[in-house]
Amino acid sequence: MLNISCSNVKKSTHYAFIDYLRGIALLMMFIYHFCFDLNYFQFIQTDFYHNPGWIYFRIVIVSLFLWLVGISLHLATTKTINKKRFAQRLAILIFASAIVSLSSYFTFPNSYIFFGILHFIALASLVGLFFIRYHTFNLILGIVLIIIATIYSNPLFNHPALQWFGLMPSKPITEDYAPFLPWFGVVLIGLYSGSLLFKKRSLATLSTFIGNWNKQQSRQRQILCCMGQHSLLIYLTHQPIFIGILYVFNLMLA
Repeated sequence: MLNISCSNVKKSTHYAFIDYLRGIALLMMFIYHFCFDLNYFQFIQTDFYHNPGWIYFRIVIVSLFLWLVGISLHLATTKTINKKRFAQRLAILIFASAIVSLSSYFTFPNSYIFFGILHFIALASLVGLFFIRYHTFNLILGIVLIIIATIYSNPLFNHPALQWFGLMPSKPITEDYAPFLPWFGVVLIGLYSGSLLFKKRSLATLSTFIGNWNKQQSRQRQILCCMGQHSLLIYLTHQPIFIGILYVFNLMLA
C-alpha cells in the first residue's frame, strides 16, 4: 500500500516494519513458487493441489500478505485519503491483474488466472474503504466471513460469473485463486489490527518495540524492507525469472 523508503527511519519506522513483514512474505512466496516451478519442469514430483503441507503453506503466505493489506489500508487512510494516489495505485493493480491474466492464458490456457491475488487486492482495497472507520466490528465481521466461507458452500457459485466471490463446493481450475470470501475477512482483521496497533495508547509500546528492532542494523533486514517496498514489481517479475532460469537449465540437461 505504501512506498516508504527503508533508509528514512525517523519518519517511517512503523511503515518500514510493515515493509519488513511484507518482505518475509515475499521470501515465503519465492519458496512456494520456485518449488512449484521445479515440479512443473519435473525436477521434483509433488502435488501442490492436494498435499496438505503445500496447501497450508500457501494459506499462511496469502494470509500474511492480505493481513498486511488491511493494516496498510488503515495507515493510508488514518488522517485523510489521498484520492489521487489511491486511484493511481488502484489503476496499477488493475493493469497488473490484466497482465497476470493475459500471460497466464498463454502459459496455462486451460487454467489461466481469472481472479488471483492481485485481482482480489484491487477489489478489496476499494471495498475496504467502506470499513475504514470501524474497529472491533471489522474483527468480528472478518472472523464471521472466514467461518462462513469455511463451513458453507453452494453450487450456485460454480457459475462463471460468480466464481470470483467464493463459496464454491470445489476450487475452480486455475493457477491462482483468491476469492472474495474468505479472504476479505483477513483484510478486515488487518484493518482492525491497524486500528489497534497504531492508536495512541498502543503506539508508545509499539514504538518502543520497533525502536529496539530498528537498532538491530543488518543487511538482511534492509534487503527485506526494500523487497517489501517493491512487492508488486517483485510479484510480477519473479515467476518469469524463475521459469526462464529453469527453462534454460532444462535445455542444458536435454
